[in-house]
Amino acid sequence: MRRWNGWGDDKFNLDIPEGGQDFLAERIGQASALNDCTLEDVCAKVPESRLPSLDGLSDLIDTSPEIRVRHARGQSLPDWLAMRSGEIGLFPDGVALPSTNSEVQKLLKYVQENDVHLIPYGGGTSVAGHINPVDQGKPVLTVSLANMNRLIDLDRDSQLATFGAGTPGPLVESQLRAHGYTLGHFPQSFELSTIGGWVASRSSGQQSLRYGRIEQLFAGGRIETLQGTLEIPTIPASSAGPDIREMILGSEGRLGLITEVKARITRLPEHERFHVVFFPNWDKARTAARKLVQNRIQLSMLRLSNAIETETQLALAGHPGLISLLEKFLSLRGADDGKCMMTFGVTGSKDQASASLKQARKVCKEYDGVYTGTKLGSKWAEKRFTMPYLREALWQMGYAVDTLETATDWENVDRLLEKMETSLRTGLEDKQEKSHVFTHLSHFYGQGCSIYTTYVFRVADTYAETLERWKHLKNTTSEIIVRNGGTISHQHGVGKDHAPFMPIEKGELGMRAIRALTTSFDPDKRLNPTTLLD
Repeated sequence: MRRWNGWGDDKFNLDIPEGGQDFLAERIGQASALNDCTLEDVCAKVPESRLPSLDGLSDLIDTSPEIRVRHARGQSLPDWLAMRSGEIGLFPDGVALPSTNSEVQKLLKYVQENDVHLIPYGGGTSVAGHINPVDQGKPVLTVSLANMNRLIDLDRDSQLATFGAGTPGPLVESQLRAHGYTLGHFPQSFELSTIGGWVASRSSGQQSLRYGRIEQLFAGGRIETLQGTLEIPTIPASSAGPDIREMILGSEGRLGLITEVKARITRLPEHERFHVVFFPNWDKARTAARKLVQNRIQLSMLRLSNAIETETQLALAGHPGLISLLEKFLSLRGADDGKCMMTFGVTGSKDQASASLKQARKVCKEYDGVYTGTKLGSKWAEKRFTMPYLREALWQMGYAVDTLETATDWENVDRLLEKMETSLRTGLEDKQEKSHVFTHLSHFYGQGCSIYTTYVFRVADTYAETLERWKHLKNTTSEIIVRNGGTISHQHGVGKDHAPFMPIEKGELGMRAIRALTTSFDPDKRLNPTTLLD
């Protein structure tokens, strides 16, 4: 059963080793957990549905309290605090579960004729407030495409697969792998997020170096809108004016409901391994990573942790005896205090993989990288989709954890990273509180890379004060990002949380163009209002 107030399967938990608990206590202090509300208590707060008559739609729309609670929030830290405290605020007035395009069309007709707002749910994994109802005096219908979750068509010649937009990551891969293919899109939210949600939010997967971001994988599809059905054909390339496909990418439900996704797929690789190298310092590590990408060495993924994240990962790994041996080995090889860990993937045919690994190791050696083989890389691959469960473990100890991510050009990486970390590390000093802050670079381009920063802080005595602490850290650092050459979002989309920062990045004319596009599809602002556009 999926957790109603947190991430993933409620039968699965991550444990923080004792050494990891001591590590956090030493850096930010001992913490005490806040009390959680029960599902029964929250369901008791759900008011009567405001949806008008459901004649002919009662089989599609569920207005029972529990389903409305389970679809009321996403996975941002404010969502987490709302669910844990039980102070959710506004609930959707009903949840629709269509199974066909014609049923989606019926729902759109219903909201248009009855002055109802509609929110697409996706996999409910938003960390930017995409799916939260807003109080504008209108009934709210949340639509989940969870029943539209199968492989509809497979074109082997063109290597195109058509999926229902509600297909979650594991089902995308299992249905393709049965035929010898992969999409290769592996965001950390892979367990729950959907292929339609990936398109709507311009998602990036962990192996985007090989397979591309979702904008490279999205070939076309079907969108049901208030103005009719929009079909995007699967043309490999075109110079016929602005790209309608690109208009749908990142539209976050403001233009319509993506119901079918046609995606570019790849044959399953013959070989795949993940390798780890430690560098003596950040400067050499970052320079090596840049050279690997700009030399176009065929890696499938690359992740570079700064010194604090490296230290944190080793502290939270458990197995203190083995980690101690690793530390001694690295120290003898010149990677001691300040060392940085790089993980990279090599995927493809055995000959390709062998050549890529040889080239990568040569570059790493040039910058004094210490190659440690595939054991740590295999551990990363084994746990790559379980890290969201860490929030639950930390919460039970009394700590809140969140992330901020952006992307910028290479010449700006160090400057922006330092500003972000300093803002988060010092943001609670006036309350005599500390934050533990660390960063990795997780997606790489010849021009630059993403910056993914995690921050951990102690919860306050109340939920309200904990939320205020988060708001201060999030907003001040987001402002720093957009005013210092970074995007407000590299992979998490805009939602409602990032919308206030969009005008700085897009400019007045750019925002006017986006508003004009949404108005063309939805003149009455019924679809996911205040998402994307503040």
